[in-house]
Amino acid sequence: MKFGFFDDNNREYVITTPKTPLPWINYLGCNDFFTLYSNTCGGYTFYKDAKLLRLTRYRYNNVPTDNGGKYFYIKDGDTVWNPGWQPVKTELDNYECRHGMGYTTITSNKGDIKATTLAFVPLNDTCELTKVTLTNTGSADKEVKLFSFVEWCLFNADDDSRNFQRNLSTGEVEVVGSTIYHKTEYRERRNHYAYFSVNTEVDGFDTNRDAFLGAYRGFDDPVVVEEGKATNSITSGWSPIGSHQINVSLKAGESKTFVFILGYAEVDRDKKWEAPNVINKEPALALINKYKDEAAVDKAFAELKDYWTNLFKAYQVKSSDEKLDRMVNIWNQYQCMITFNMSRSASYYESGIGRGMGFRDSCQDLLGFVHLIPERARERILDIAATQFPDGSAYHQYQPLTKKGNADIGSGFNDDPLWLVACTSAYIRETGDVSILDEMVPFNNDESLARPLLEHLKRSFDFITNARGPHNLPLIGRADWNDCLNLNCFSEHPGESFQTFGPSEGPVAESVFIAGMYVKYGREYADLNELVVNNDEASRARKLADEMVDIVLDAGWDGEWFVRAYDANSNKVGSKECEEGQIYIEPQGFCVLAGIGVEGGQAKQALDSVKEKLDTKYGVMILQPAYTKYHVELGEVSSYPPGYKENAGIFCHNNPWVSIAETVIGRGDRAFEIYRKTCPAYVEEISEIHRTEPYVYSQMVAGADAPRHGEAKNSWLTGTAAWTFVNVSQHILGVYPTHKGLQVNPCVPKGFGDFTLTRKYRNTTYNIEVVNPDNVEKGVKEMYVNGNLVSGNIIPYDASQTEASVKIVMG
Repeated sequence: MKFGFFDDNNREYVITTPKTPLPWINYLGCNDFFTLYSNTCGGYTFYKDAKLLRLTRYRYNNVPTDNGGKYFYIKDGDTVWNPGWQPVKTELDNYECRHGMGYTTITSNKGDIKATTLAFVPLNDTCELTKVTLTNTGSADKEVKLFSFVEWCLFNADDDSRNFQRNLSTGEVEVVGSTIYHKTEYRERRNHYAYFSVNTEVDGFDTNRDAFLGAYRGFDDPVVVEEGKATNSITSGWSPIGSHQINVSLKAGESKTFVFILGYAEVDRDKKWEAPNVINKEPALALINKYKDEAAVDKAFAELKDYWTNLFKAYQVKSSDEKLDRMVNIWNQYQCMITFNMSRSASYYESGIGRGMGFRDSCQDLLGFVHLIPERARERILDIAATQFPDGSAYHQYQPLTKKGNADIGSGFNDDPLWLVACTSAYIRETGDVSILDEMVPFNNDESLARPLLEHLKRSFDFITNARGPHNLPLIGRADWNDCLNLNCFSEHPGESFQTFGPSEGPVAESVFIAGMYVKYGREYADLNELVVNNDEASRARKLADEMVDIVLDAGWDGEWFVRAYDANSNKVGSKECEEGQIYIEPQGFCVLAGIGVEGGQAKQALDSVKEKLDTKYGVMILQPAYTKYHVELGEVSSYPPGYKENAGIFCHNNPWVSIAETVIGRGDRAFEIYRKTCPAYVEEISEIHRTEPYVYSQMVAGADAPRHGEAKNSWLTGTAAWTFVNVSQHILGVYPTHKGLQVNPCVPKGFGDFTLTRKYRNTTYNIEVVNPDNVEKGVKEMYVNGNLVSGNIIPYDASQTEASVKIVMG
């Protein structure tokens, strides 16, 4: 069943009931200021870093779920209700939530009052605006009371959730007119504060949570709202909140609009520090005054919508499949932007406290984002590279605010270095900007160790080249892409830094998956060296990549599919020799998309084995058979119940690898079948099974062994977004950026029909028409550029052109 519908014209998903299977959320913000916003007004806000600069509180694992957010209480006589239904849960006469590109609108009716809330973050300001409109739809005059509510977080969300003995004595606020300033931490020489304001005189306020809620009460029945009178409380220690009371008189048919602004400010502290608790209000007042009029808010909202319209112009398709079009044109690109901004730091499944930005994660996210805002991709590549170690390995995660590596997580994930090659290659293919290779970038953020980015890539490549095991395959280290495949649990040096040991003295577990990466990105590294006429290095890299192909076909081929790995005792993992976990998805996808085994037939055989042994109606599982008992020699992969996560779940992230692999061997029917099974728009009809948002990808869907096969988890922040966009845009629809120009080589299912596509590439907009008179799955018979027949399928790049017309005839 469905709980809403797509409004493609407005680029919105419309939720028609607040009782969705799980909270269905949206992200507000495009640059540094962000809000997670659910369909019942749950969520939280932060500036740059969800751990270190959290503005509002959110309690994960709370009961009832999604309890705590930005609430507006309406008291109409004895009836109290919320436009977003939660937290009071008064039944509404009508409800509609529209999640759009960087904004959410909720419209509800109760009795004779209609309430509309529009929430968004303006493009270049550190604040969230909420426009609340109340309308009297009845025939008699109405007197209602409106109460706003936010609960402040004490900025460091980790400390806020643990250090109660201190924090319950530090809360500090100041109220001036209609503005509530949250200045906890300002006394400590911190240079920041938050504020919550409304553009009208208020009839009362509260800043103390206990005063607002009342003893032993929750968000669902605050005493202040029940009694209809704010207490004007000023918190001193304890838990600070922000709440305004506005008494609203409405004539029949009349509407009144109020603008609430939740903001963050940083100031230069006076060196003398004469008044430590007196904040400089100028930056807050500047934004409060800027948005005091409804017209200014409407202007900022229009600018936000134009911003997304212009971004999406970089890639637009028109086909006979409306679900494909809406995902490619709108939601997949939107999610790619969100994952670029968030990595895996802050969602309804990531608390914002632990992970920060992932080295591997952020590199992969760039693959689906780079065409949108290349200059931001460039900056991110340099940030990521600066966390790398001199030996080519890397911190697995880093904090977005400080851009420092996360020492708690450390390094040792041996796939990490090659992802830096992947995203740099994607950026240069997209932009032609080889100057990035000359940028001086520190190692481990030590400027004295700064070297050109190209040297970082060399060390990435050489780290894998030099870290080989008994079969000459790459060492896996702590793990590769599959964080739970911990094959060195019984090594001679458990828990120590993996990259410091050679094959003869330390952990020797090997990864066939990393070998596939080494082939693909080793060749792309060679291409980058050829661009800067570093031909000797290009030849060396290409030779080593070619040698790895032979190693994989020797030590990594199991007869019907690629082996996944070798454990610390040189036993095969992901082999017919294994009782459980005989076949894994990762090497089948990545080795084939790297071109391994295509000519010898192993590629086709491996993909046939995937279909036979791993496929389900909801997607391709990560492994089979599932592990039914814990295998200490394999690590965490066998710690999950069968069918969940890495133990035979459907990892949506690597389904695109298999789909891309199918395009490599020309099977468009199968490539599209795999694409469709995990694509949100195609599973909207089973939302009661799938449960997560039907407009964005999830990390995982429960596999065939799970009791709830088809149930998704971990939506929004997943590499699935970027990899699926790469799959559908570059391989199925077939418009792939090369160093020489756009390659157009679609691989589509039979019966897909003709389609048109607009692709902005560097400074040229290409209007591409693809016709398929012979109904083939793959193959380009003719290509015309501006009416002229051109050989091959790569459009020669002409920097003097701003627009070009292309016609592709498949055959």
